Amino acid sequence: MSTWFETELREQPDTLQRLLAEGRGTAQAVAERIRARAPRFAVLAARGSSDNAARYGQYLLGIRNRLVVALATPSVFTHYHAAPSLRDALVVGISQSGQSPDIIQVVRAARSQGAISLAITNAPESPLASAADLVFPLLAGEERAVAATKTYTAQLMALAMLSAALDAGGWEQLAALPELVARTIDLNLSCVGPAARFAALTRLIVVGRGYNLSTAFEITLKVKETSGVMADGYSSADFLHGPKAIADRALPILVVAPGRAFEDLDGVAALAKEKGAPLFAITERREILGAAEVALPLPEGIPDWLSPIVAVVPGQLFALGLSLARGGTPDAPPGLSKVTYTL
Repeated sequence: MSTWFETELREQPDTLQRLLAEGRGTAQAVAERIRARAPRFAVLAARGSSDNAARYGQYLLGIRNRLVVALATPSVFTHYHAAPSLRDALVVGISQSGQSPDIIQVVRAARSQGAISLAITNAPESPLASAADLVFPLLAGEERAVAATKTYTAQLMALAMLSAALDAGGWEQLAALPELVARTIDLNLSCVGPAARFAALTRLIVVGRGYNLSTAFEITLKVKETSGVMADGYSSADFLHGPKAIADRALPILVVAPGRAFEDLDGVAALAKEKGAPLFAITERREILGAAEVALPLPEGIPDWLSPIVAVVPGQLFALGLSLARGGTPDAPPGLSKVTYTL
């Protein structure tokens, strides 16, 4: 392989299979402890790619497990020293490295208040893991590229397994995910080379909705990290409420539209056509793929609640191709490091 980014991207089916096989017992044990405490709501604390995983968790635990789910505001805990009441909450810290001080402090505050806390991390001996009551290791192995690929999808898988274990079910659908991700990689490998057509790209809009709002934000992060391109992620509903005014023929729009049809996602695709903006599309829907200048196909039959684990993969591959076309170094972009410490 030419880069660690590509190597680790291709490892995702095996990583997901390992987590599913070796982590199911952990998911069920964690769920049993959580059910015993009967939390009334959940608070998810994360940064970077992990924060995009938390966005997925908001929809997942809200829709399938009927929990009110909030994203933590770590500076409330660290800079303002005003930790809100977390009593009766499930507090989840999500971090690949388990090193970020602000996420650790949110989890410590939860534990000090008697709330049940969980660390989802690839480093089970990390400070975050030590701060939490419960730990769900990602089992992803070392990730050398700065931009996360396999640890990100492993975080999504861990959240999905937790949702299933919290009485929502869906283990048979989870079992099909590694193969769906492998097929998606095969379907989209050809997009890496043609990304050279867009080497001069300076701006990109990515829109998603529902479960895949997380995917839109994660793809923009991958593009920004690896290519230095100004990419912005939006809910398609929010984009149509005002930001659509920026659409023009020089601004490509990437629509993430697997499975469920949202009228406003279709509306963004129609807007791109109206404005002459290049349309990129991640979907299995033939009518959208046929209208797209860059078609990034998905296999059919992906369950809606699991679609972000699959739909992010074409975005990762496009980010890789764009970075290489621009002469970038996707493994170690300038100014970035694998572990970031924030307060």
